[in-house]
Amino acid sequence: MLLEVDQIHTFLGKSHILQGVSLEMEEKEIVTLMGRNGVGKSTTLKSIMGLVSPQNGFIRFNGKKIVGLRPYEICRLGIGYVPEERRIFPNLTVRQNLLTGIKTNQKVDNHWSIEKIYSYFPQLERRDHLRGRHLSGGEQQMLTIGRTLMGNPQLLLVDEPTEGLAPALVEMVVKILHEINEVGVSILLVEQAIDVALRLGARTYVMSKGEIVFRGTREEFNADVEIKKKYLEV
Repeated sequence: MLLEVDQIHTFLGKSHILQGVSLEMEEKEIVTLMGRNGVGKSTTLKSIMGLVSPQNGFIRFNGKKIVGLRPYEICRLGIGYVPEERRIFPNLTVRQNLLTGIKTNQKVDNHWSIEKIYSYFPQLERRDHLRGRHLSGGEQQMLTIGRTLMGNPQLLLVDEPTEGLAPALVEMVVKILHEINEVGVSILLVEQAIDVALRLGARTYVMSKGEIVFRGTREEFNADVEIKKKYLEV
C-alpha cells in the first residue's frame, strides 16, 4: 500500500474539520476525492502533506508514519502537493519557478528535468523567460504541476486543478495528469467536476461534513444515483 490514511481527526482552531477520515491508495493509481465545497477535501490533502496536523489517527506513506513530520520532510519522502491557489512566484520566470522545485541531493531514476517538463508542457517552453505574473490561469496551473514534478514525487496531491479553466484547458490538464500517471506517478485528486473526476480516477471517495460517505470504483459510483443526488448535486 502506497498511502494509508486511518481515522484522522483534524481541527482548524476549534472547528472539527475531519471526523475520522480513512482512505488508501496503491502505487500508480489515480484516486479521486469528491464532495461539495467546505466538506474537508482540501484539509485532507493538507493533513497528508503536514500543512495541518491531525490530532488523532495515523497516516502512512510507503509504510512510514508521517503524522507530525514537517511538510519539507514529507516532500523529501516522495509526496508532492499542487495547491488550489497555485502559489507560483510572480516575479520569477517560468524557468526560475521550475528550478525552485528541485530537491537537493536527491537520487532517483528517470528524474524530471526542465526539458522533460517542457515535453509535457510545450506552452511553458514558449513562456520560458516570461515572469509568472504574466501567465494565464491555465499556464499558471501547468507551471504549478511542473514545479511540483521537478521534485520527483512518487505521489502527487492535486487540489482542484481544473477550477476556473476554460474547457480546452480542462482537456489539456486531464490529458497531462493521465500522462503523468502513465509514467508511474500516483495521483490523489480533489476535483469537484464529476465528469473530470470519473475520467481520471478508477476509484473514488466522496466526502460530506468531514466524513467519507462513499468509497468504491468508478462503476460502483456511477451505479449509485442516491450518492450523487445527496452529496454532489447543487
